[in-house]
Amino acid sequence: MNIVDSHHHLWDLAVRDQEWLDGPGLAPLRRSFAAKDLEAEARASGVTATVLVETVNAAEETPELLVLAADSELIAAVVGWTDLTAPGVAEELDRLRSLPGGAFLRGIRHQVQREPDPDWLTRPEVLRGLRAVAAAGLVYDLVVLPHQVPAATRAAAAVPDLTFVLDHLGKPPIASGAREPWAGRVRELAGLPNTVCKLSGMVTEADRASWTVDDLRPYAGTVLDAFGPRRVMFGSDWPVSTLAASYAEVVASARELSAELDPAGRAEVWAGTARRVYRLGGAPAEGPSARSGHC
Repeated sequence: MNIVDSHHHLWDLAVRDQEWLDGPGLAPLRRSFAAKDLEAEARASGVTATVLVETVNAAEETPELLVLAADSELIAAVVGWTDLTAPGVAEELDRLRSLPGGAFLRGIRHQVQREPDPDWLTRPEVLRGLRAVAAAGLVYDLVVLPHQVPAATRAAAAVPDLTFVLDHLGKPPIASGAREPWAGRVRELAGLPNTVCKLSGMVTEADRASWTVDDLRPYAGTVLDAFGPRRVMFGSDWPVSTLAASYAEVVASARELSAELDPAGRAEVWAGTARRVYRLGGAPAEGPSARSGHC
């Protein structure tokens, strides 16, 4: 099966500290993770292309990620960071794409999950920045907590020309077993045609020591039903996922969770959606108006 890993990270602590790694339970991640480490894991699981995603709100990181993509035979796209509230967002996006590896820039992400304002995404200056992302032909990755999903829905409604990609299912509380209000909020987001979702980040939201595929199934089922396979894509969230599972175990769990889909649906989740949304391998750009809802 052709597999695209739509979500992973790389970092070099000798270049930049990752302050978020000081959080509880994250000590195993306090080391550098290089492209060669990813490639060994991914290729062993049949992955043919990946999307490298930012980790910090730092202007210096994105140019470094673009260079990594240019030097890799596996990394096919980069989701970087820029300050959406700055008045010169459009010019900064043009600058990033003019840099070495700039052609790999396909999306922007901000660490919204760390913003104390639950309505950060709907601030006028942020919406202005999101419109600049849309005008540049890029997509926007949403890393939000469940209580921030309603603001994400309002932002997606306010910028209909921008594709919003929900990372990690919106981080549902899998370890507790609770589904609401997360499920209802995600279904509202999925009701907008310019939204898609990554089937990623589940094992670290579950009980990291004892999770099972059955623990993940209700949450995966919710997004597969709400978005439809054509708007869902697999992502490993490596190396964060290693807190709870190996790369191969994450892939195996996603295989089980998508097993009931028909072959066409599985092909979308494993590669088709990511290739269209991030324009990988010559895939045509897919704007919100080109999608067919919940097929």
